[in-house]
Amino acid sequence: MSFRGKRKDGEGLASDENEDHAPPNKVSKISSAVDSDDSDDVVVCEISKNRRVSVRNWNGKIWVDIREFYVKDGKQLPGKKGISLSLDQWNVLRDHAEAIDKALVENS
Repeated sequence: MSFRGKRKDGEGLASDENEDHAPPNKVSKISSAVDSDDSDDVVVCEISKNRRVSVRNWNGKIWVDIREFYVKDGKQLPGKKGISLSLDQWNVLRDHAEAIDKALVENS
């Protein structure tokens, strides 16, 4: 006969399952990104006070990163606003720079 409800003091449990085990610690995305040594950044230029263009090697791939930064606890950290372009994407953008300049002149 089956019943629904709470189990009585360890009934049906192995002795190891009933011991108190702490869950694994969670690592925040921000702290892991700040402490990570997986990226090598070369700041190419600062577009404005809080915007930079940098070239980075991240996870074995090279990226052109155009991003806003913010200050927290005296450190400048990358923000969500920005774009990382792969080398292929950067080459496409670079190849169309004249067309972009022409469009800017026409719309000015």
